[in-house]
Amino acid sequence: MKKILLAISILLPGYIFANASTTLEGGFKLGPALILLSILILFVVVGIVFRAKDTNDFFAAGRKISKVGSGMAIASNWMSAASFLGMAALMYGSGYHGLAYVIGWTGGYVLLLVLMAGQIRKYGKYTAADFIGDRFYSKTLRISGAIVAILISIAYCVGQFGGIGLLFKWILGIDYAVAVMVGGAVVLSYTLISGMLGVTKNMQIQYIIIIISFLIPLFILSFKYDYFWLLPQIGYGSIVTDIVTGIPAPEMVNMVNSFGHDFAITPSPEYAMPWDPSSGQTFFQFMAITFSLMVGTAGLPHVIQRFYVVPKVRDARWSVVWGLFFICILYWSAPVYSALGTILSANPEVGKLSKDAIVVYTAQLGNINPLIVGLLAAGGVSAAFSTVSGLLVAGASAFSHDLYVKVINPSCSPKRQLAMARWATVLMAIIVTLIALMKLALIGQLVAVAFSLAGCTIFPLFLLGIWWSGSNRKGATWGLIVGGMVSLIAITYFVAGKFNLILPAHEFMNYWLGAWYFAWIGAPLAILTNIIVSKFTEETPVEIRKFLVENVHS
Repeated sequence: MKKILLAISILLPGYIFANASTTLEGGFKLGPALILLSILILFVVVGIVFRAKDTNDFFAAGRKISKVGSGMAIASNWMSAASFLGMAALMYGSGYHGLAYVIGWTGGYVLLLVLMAGQIRKYGKYTAADFIGDRFYSKTLRISGAIVAILISIAYCVGQFGGIGLLFKWILGIDYAVAVMVGGAVVLSYTLISGMLGVTKNMQIQYIIIIISFLIPLFILSFKYDYFWLLPQIGYGSIVTDIVTGIPAPEMVNMVNSFGHDFAITPSPEYAMPWDPSSGQTFFQFMAITFSLMVGTAGLPHVIQRFYVVPKVRDARWSVVWGLFFICILYWSAPVYSALGTILSANPEVGKLSKDAIVVYTAQLGNINPLIVGLLAAGGVSAAFSTVSGLLVAGASAFSHDLYVKVINPSCSPKRQLAMARWATVLMAIIVTLIALMKLALIGQLVAVAFSLAGCTIFPLFLLGIWWSGSNRKGATWGLIVGGMVSLIAITYFVAGKFNLILPAHEFMNYWLGAWYFAWIGAPLAILTNIIVSKFTEETPVEIRKFLVENVHS
């Protein structure tokens, strides 16, 4: 029975695209290209059907998304190229050390559920900067919040555009730079048309594509290589054991990868050592990454903005619960790809593979039907698109709503505001494309920079703004300055290193203020500064404290 099922899954349509199955890089792949084209047309059509008709639709989806629908949108928005491709890439490159990203990203949502989701919706604003400006009664802080939100959105988008470029390159066989520009143009087109309303509807569809495309190859691979295929996530432990203890080639004579290499690997005990010296990673780095990703999750503007699209406060909390459930399905599965990819690519003749594409390569090396591999790649594109669209809307909202309307031109018409949001979306897409072409780091690492920036700046303002009425304008201002300075120093050292510029004490700074985890010190310092300054300056106005008690905490 097993052989019959394998024969059907591999041979039926496989003969049509036989050459593609062993081509890891380059070359146009007809089947995957047709699948990709189909889903792109679907996204554009959904964007047109649910296009934004006014600013309420563009910024908050008309506040009419259900809690389950919002949960699917949260999961889709969250499961970016960093989750779909980057998580497996990090674990493929560093073994159990990559679990810090899984724990941090998931734990951040628990933090959101417990501390913020309901309260953010009760406050009833459109954007993160809207909340900051209103809660701390400061136009300067509103402007600062909007600029930070735009910077975070750009940093986050860069990693996604990198993922889009990799997958378009793999499917279409075109140059990486061209692939980034083509993919970016497509996601920009339907974001411009649909705004938050169409983006949210698309995210629900994208979630289904993402999860189906991610799980099907995993079942086939586990079945083919004799692991617990009914629930591959359970079989993950056996795969890791095989990596640690090694698989002698003679024991697996009937199992080979797509190149005909034995399913074998020499013992690699360091794979299961998250902070062993032999892995080059430390306990401090593991904990710092986990903490930074947790607080960063609770400070990301495009995540916070999702709580404004549901009609009720209760729906905001339940949407996080649903989102966590949907996210866990993928997060539980990504490590399996990294472990199988480690074994299948162990033979030196496979050559050096791009870590960021290891999910697709694993399916290819497992000799899965090319159409299913194509579906997997299309799922990766969907993951990147869903996050990019949410980020572009968040960044455009920060510019048009918080900067243009609230500061530059308060008397502008809704039509003019919508036009400014769309121009801001185009400008952001151009900036992101230019940075993505530089290939500064792995997708997951680039995204982690955005998390640390959010953890040092927006998270402290929301945490204290919601839960401590004593936090005032001056405390928030100095807290933001301290968090911003820590971020600036860490990012400066990171960028300088990428261009081979050696700054003073670079080794010390790169270790203790690593670009992926500088929020471990930046967030506590920003919170502490906010509290100390607030204690020694004028009290928060009575109307703000009264609003928090009666409307947010009741």
